[in-house]
Amino acid sequence: MQQGNHSVVKEFVLLGLSQAREVQLLLFVLFLVFYSLVLPTNVFIILTIRSDPRLGSPMYFFLANLAFLDICYCSVTPPKMLADFFSRRKTISYKGCMAQLFFLHLLGGSEVFLLIGMAIDRYVAICHPLHYSIVVSRSVCSAMVVGSWCLGFVHSIIQVILIVPLPFCGPNKVDSFFCDITQIVKLACTETYALELFMFVNSGISILICFILLLISYGILLVKVRTGSTQGKSKAASTCITHIIMVVIMFGPAIYIYCRPFMDFPFDKVMAVLHTVVFPLMNPMIYTLRNKEIKQAMWRLLSKHRSLV
Repeated sequence: MQQGNHSVVKEFVLLGLSQAREVQLLLFVLFLVFYSLVLPTNVFIILTIRSDPRLGSPMYFFLANLAFLDICYCSVTPPKMLADFFSRRKTISYKGCMAQLFFLHLLGGSEVFLLIGMAIDRYVAICHPLHYSIVVSRSVCSAMVVGSWCLGFVHSIIQVILIVPLPFCGPNKVDSFFCDITQIVKLACTETYALELFMFVNSGISILICFILLLISYGILLVKVRTGSTQGKSKAASTCITHIIMVVIMFGPAIYIYCRPFMDFPFDKVMAVLHTVVFPLMNPMIYTLRNKEIKQAMWRLLSKHRSLV
């Protein structure tokens, strides 16, 4: 058995979502339409927040960064998935697989920590409104965003460092459309129980703890806003509910994928699609649809563009 960089396997075969040609074509059309519509929408959200001075609060700063993270995240696996629908042999090189795994966990981990930063922002805004502008300054917001990227990098590099030394000496079929730790670890030609347990803690338990803490924090904030004014109560409650929806959408599939043994389950591919393609792009859209200020800013930007044309 060869070790580390001397692994025999130089590429992995991606089995994809389906082997039926008709199903592949249907999925290609569906994903292409969805990707072509939602991706530019996220770009439009970023442009709207950047161009409108009325959206200069930290909340919108975080939302723009969330949209950027989701765009990057959904650019890791969907483009190759769409291209593979027309490939007879769907393969990815060993280095490409490691790169895909690294960026998925870098961006996913960064988004988790960014959502925590957004929860802190809402806590200060609701519980300490008089000190909000001082505590949550632009420099603090920037530090939170940079910190989320750094923590996401640490989380991701740990995964890669642990997987790269594994020997891959034969099996190379990945029953999915992308590379992830739950699939790759099972192909190693060695005992991986201890490694799986560590990654379960690093990814699964960590995600579950963050999810529970975020739900508790927003639950407390919803109770807190009852003591505010009528107008402030309505707006703060709406914002908290929106954040809860985003947290559930973000964490739900991730908890399903990582908070269990590295085994095949019936809904694995469905959850993988939701986790990597659908839900990340939907997060900023859900926030936008529930936010009156952003919708008004979008109309102003469109009207300004029409007048220039």
